[in-house]
Amino acid sequence: VYMLQNVEYRPQPFLRWFWRTQDFSRIMYRRTLDLTRIARVLRILVGLGMAAQLVLGLLLVYAGIQGQLPEVVFYGLAVMVSYPVVGAHVLAIGIACGQVLFIRPREARQAITAQQIFHNHLGLRIAIAGSYGKTTMKELLLTVLSEGKKVAATPANMNVVSSHARFARSLSGDEKIVIVEFGEGRPGDVALFSRVVQPTHAVITGLAPAHLDQYKTLEAAGKDIFSLASYVPTGQVYVNAEPDAVHDFLRPDFRIYSRTTTLGWHVQKVETGVDGTTFELVKGKRRLKLKSGLTGLHTVGPLAFVAAFSLQLGLTEAQVAKGVAKTKPFEHRMQPYAIGGATVIDDTYNGNLEGIRAGTELLATLKAKRKIYVTPGLVDQGKETAAIHQEVGALIAAAKPDVVVLMQNSVTKHIQAGLHGAGYGGEIIVQDDPLHFYTNLDSFVASGDIVLMQNDWTDNYA
Repeated sequence: VYMLQNVEYRPQPFLRWFWRTQDFSRIMYRRTLDLTRIARVLRILVGLGMAAQLVLGLLLVYAGIQGQLPEVVFYGLAVMVSYPVVGAHVLAIGIACGQVLFIRPREARQAITAQQIFHNHLGLRIAIAGSYGKTTMKELLLTVLSEGKKVAATPANMNVVSSHARFARSLSGDEKIVIVEFGEGRPGDVALFSRVVQPTHAVITGLAPAHLDQYKTLEAAGKDIFSLASYVPTGQVYVNAEPDAVHDFLRPDFRIYSRTTTLGWHVQKVETGVDGTTFELVKGKRRLKLKSGLTGLHTVGPLAFVAAFSLQLGLTEAQVAKGVAKTKPFEHRMQPYAIGGATVIDDTYNGNLEGIRAGTELLATLKAKRKIYVTPGLVDQGKETAAIHQEVGALIAAAKPDVVVLMQNSVTKHIQAGLHGAGYGGEIIVQDDPLHFYTNLDSFVASGDIVLMQNDWTDNYA
């Protein structure tokens, strides 16, 4: 049940994990079971199913002994010892059937209802897509635009059809702006979401290797993400032009933004640190000074875009400055906190190569008695796994941390190869018990340390 929860109740990755695992003596390396309602129900059903199988096996053994039928005794013993395998597969088959018979038809009905609601809504509908940075962009737009308009946005990282439908039903209808985050997990997702939401504006936050187990190539992921542009009026697509990967997908009618320029404004006097980021937007004689609680140079482009876009939509400079001042780090996204006199920067939500680049760039600029970098690596990198993780190692080495802590898994050797290839001379620690490390971090750090923790690695990955 824990592993099913880890893979978002998808039977195929659950069974891949089941048959790949050789030692079931310990499963929860990185977190523990969250006892949601569905988890509690599944745990009860699994227990009842396994108990029923054991009872059936005992009855067969008893009947075989009484009737002197050795083959029946054998079948009974086989039924008893096979209960974990049978239970896992019955559970997976049950969930797969439930998806086909109930969940997918329900989502199709929800999509039709949501499509009608969005179609009839008179406000601007802003769709946000990309390999990374979607939730941050959504929250920035929500925070700043709310200073001058009534705005609604999808909650947390709820970014699939079912959550879009729930969000649509929650709308009052008088919102001036509606912001919808688009997740992408497999080809065709973004086009589906676009047909449902029918956006008037789109923001594409970036492109990086992610979900390559489904997309296979970065180009395929890019085609899916940029398919959003086909559903948006000309001139209303805004793209983060900083990552090189987006350049092959840019069109003349796209409006680009970066940490140096956005919508005709120039970015100047940038300063960033653990306490936040300051910069100025300059356009002719106009000069707007902005301060945000977000940290890292990678935040400047999104912040500058949100400020300029908000001005374009009619907010005053005072409203924009006030809104930007309210922005702060979001949970597990470059979120700083203190522990034992040290500063920890928690950037563990998901992970991608551009996020690694941004984090190591920040770490290189910070001053500390000791710099510590912690990561398990990246998941879903497909055939590019080795090359990408060697690049990760080189990026870490360039930041010159005093200590690098890696979580033992299938990509650890590739990160180490990248570190050594880049001439890293600091200490490398490989942890084989991530849960123990994270829950006892206070005993590892000392006053004056800066610890950057990046990316997550759920237990269904080897």
